[in-house]
Amino acid sequence: MASGVRNGGGGGVGGRMSGKVANATPKAAAGKPRLSAAGGGAYRRTSSGPLPSAGGGGGRASSESGVSSRVRVAVRLRPRNADELAADADFGDCVELQPELKRLKLRKNNWESETYEFDEVLTEFASQKRVYEVVAKPVVESVLEGYNGTVMAYGQTGTGKTFTLGRLGEEDTAARGIMVRAMEDILADITPETDTVSVSYLQLYMEMIQDLLDPVNDNIAIVEDPRTGDVSLPGATVVEVRDQKSFVDLLRIGEAHRVAANTKLNTESSRSHALLMVNVRRAVKGKHEMDVSISGENGHSSSMVGSLRPPIVRKSKLVVVDLAGSERIDKSGSEGHTLEEAKSINLSLSALGKCINALAENSPHVPVRDSKLTRLLKDSFGGTARTSLVVTIGPSPRHRGETTSTIMFGQRAMKVENMVKLKEEFDYKSLCRRLDIELDKLIAENERQRKYFDDEIERITAEAQLRVTEAEREYKISLENEKAKYHQEYLDSIKILEEKWKIHQQSPKKLIKETEPTSSEVGEVQNLLQNEKVLRQSAEDEANDLKNQAAATAEVVKLRKMLDTEASQKEKLDEEIAVLKSQLLQLSLDADETRRSLDRGDGSGKIFPGFDSLMSHSRNSQPREQSNGPKPPIAKLFEQVGLQKILSLLESEEPDVRVHAVKVVANLAAEEANQEKIVEAGGLTSLLMLLRSSEDETIRRVAAGAIANLAMNETNQDLIMAQGGVSLLSMTASDAEDPQTLRMVAGAIANLCGNDKLQTRLRGEGGIKALLGMVKCGHPDVLAQVARGIANFAKCESRAATQGNKVGKSLLIDDGALPWIVKNANNEAAPIRRHIELALCHLAQHEVNSKDIISEGALWELVRISRDCSREDIRMLAYRTLTSSPTLQSEMRRLRIEC
Repeated sequence: MASGVRNGGGGGVGGRMSGKVANATPKAAAGKPRLSAAGGGAYRRTSSGPLPSAGGGGGRASSESGVSSRVRVAVRLRPRNADELAADADFGDCVELQPELKRLKLRKNNWESETYEFDEVLTEFASQKRVYEVVAKPVVESVLEGYNGTVMAYGQTGTGKTFTLGRLGEEDTAARGIMVRAMEDILADITPETDTVSVSYLQLYMEMIQDLLDPVNDNIAIVEDPRTGDVSLPGATVVEVRDQKSFVDLLRIGEAHRVAANTKLNTESSRSHALLMVNVRRAVKGKHEMDVSISGENGHSSSMVGSLRPPIVRKSKLVVVDLAGSERIDKSGSEGHTLEEAKSINLSLSALGKCINALAENSPHVPVRDSKLTRLLKDSFGGTARTSLVVTIGPSPRHRGETTSTIMFGQRAMKVENMVKLKEEFDYKSLCRRLDIELDKLIAENERQRKYFDDEIERITAEAQLRVTEAEREYKISLENEKAKYHQEYLDSIKILEEKWKIHQQSPKKLIKETEPTSSEVGEVQNLLQNEKVLRQSAEDEANDLKNQAAATAEVVKLRKMLDTEASQKEKLDEEIAVLKSQLLQLSLDADETRRSLDRGDGSGKIFPGFDSLMSHSRNSQPREQSNGPKPPIAKLFEQVGLQKILSLLESEEPDVRVHAVKVVANLAAEEANQEKIVEAGGLTSLLMLLRSSEDETIRRVAAGAIANLAMNETNQDLIMAQGGVSLLSMTASDAEDPQTLRMVAGAIANLCGNDKLQTRLRGEGGIKALLGMVKCGHPDVLAQVARGIANFAKCESRAATQGNKVGKSLLIDDGALPWIVKNANNEAAPIRRHIELALCHLAQHEVNSKDIISEGALWELVRISRDCSREDIRMLAYRTLTSSPTLQSEMRRLRIEC
């Protein structure tokens, strides 16, 4: 029989199994417990101290010790095919399954049988989903946590190995195999911005490793690391996967290139071992991060927030192995080239069996080099991977020998122990890139500030010059006026003297007679001339004084001081940039030194020394509030001072007094017993006034927190609404930038959202818009409060609609909240996800919202919640919602979605 190439995922034994397996009832799958970690070991980090560092782009940081994990084995029975139904109609099955006891009985004859125990026993009615959950899902979860994992299928040809692992499920989604379902879970769990998933698809045919994604690459070499012993295939094609559709397309391409042939036992028998390798690279969040703030001498801080420790990444690998089926030549009827293929398959499977036997018996020598298959699976058996094996068998008594051999293979594999290890690495290249970007930002900011300072200096200089010019012009005008005044007086006096002189000329005798007895007129003229000289001199002195005063005004001195201050600030900023450059240079030198030490095999590499000094400086710079002595409790202070006195301090002119007073009121408002007293004494009004008038971020944050505490009482909620509290909270949310202030404001609005009577007023005063505006912050605490508020609002709307008090579409949908709800329905933070799931369920309970639910893609999230939500009450609420809505049911039938 000539060999061929497989051109699809169905047919053969897989096609014959699909009828019974795919139609199995959901109860048969849902009733089985998930595969526990018993026997597989609990997966955890084994080293309690810090991970050792490494240089380069990804230093190794994995622990040298590991956790023991036994290979888990499940057995799956294929239903009888058409040939067996006809040929073995008078004979019973050679095996009897006891799935509740996880046992299998192999009948020797009508009287004798042997019993074997496995980790899982799957009947012919077991669904593909059930098989995936008990066989592969624990391994996939371990891979997502940073461990290597292997899922492998072994059995006689035609027993359904390819159906179990590689079925694409394009015609029937319930028939999807382990490969497709595993990638669905991996893509659903990773973060696309920081994590990557890449795949390679290979086949081992006639002891040659061939690339199924690039058929031209038909003889890939195995490379083994001489230091660690790890096996890799650098010549294989590696494709990064972003979505499920592209992955299914890759599987379809690979299946089309896989070698298959028609034999007596299987119309589409795989003639090669297929290996799907999925490499997962995940960033570890929230580890070894710190904030660094460099403070200037003038009291201002130029914040440089970043991580000085290199980020940690976890690299893991999932290997899914679809082994070719073992066969007897006399039964399969192989001949010619097909016979050579069968010999190669049996030799590689025999070598794998020898390795399993050696590992099960703790033999000192394991013959892994007898076959390329055993070399590729070196890490899966006796290595560091968590391995799960499914052995497939048929019911026909004609193949009792092959069935017995398969069962014994599984029994021996259950004795193999692996030592799983967590693999983490330091990503120094990513850290250097981040620091380079931060340095570029600081340099650009310095250039912008320098240009701003230069422009400001030019503006101030021009303004000063303009003022000096204006002063000189005014003083010049004043001087001219004074000169004109004195000159006019001088001319008037000269005119008077000339008139007197003429009179004296007309009557000289009389003048002589009048002059002789007195010389007062001559003295008067001399005095007038002297006064004129004095006045002119004083005018000139006054003009000079005015010029000197204009040149030495205090404003010019102040401007010069400002120029000096700006210049000193520029020098300090240049010094900060120089320090940052030196730190980056030191970091690069230390990374190179660490890389060289690792290349020499020195495992004692340390994090660069500059980090320790920064850590100690950060710890020493923290305020020591404990040294100020014990403070009196709030309750004692409340009794000693009195509420009225504390509330009066809220109006103090000193900022520190107001801050301490509002903190005391907020602490008192946290206790329900004090809330009524605070409201009666006018505390609520005072807090709202602070929110309206204060510009201090601390006061607004603490006041919003106190209002949030008071808003937990229904009576207080009415008072807050009556005094315009929602408008003030919305205004605060639009102005605030501090995440903690936004969290307090969102908490207050979320408490108001839980009041049925305030729904319309709350929305009319901008409460919902304010909540949705705060999601731009992105802080998890703020998002949790926003999600809680939306959930409260949706719940109240649902209750009002059920009671007949509300008609029409949800106000949340009108305000555009539904896209954000859908986007965050599967948020990784549990508080956010729980509230969003509740809100989505309540919105979908009313038929008038169904069209929007469908158009925004929320139907898929509801289906996911009804299946996968960790809380049973939310999961049941989603299920009831989906089953009770005719519109949603119609859309689900159209999309062929099962609830």
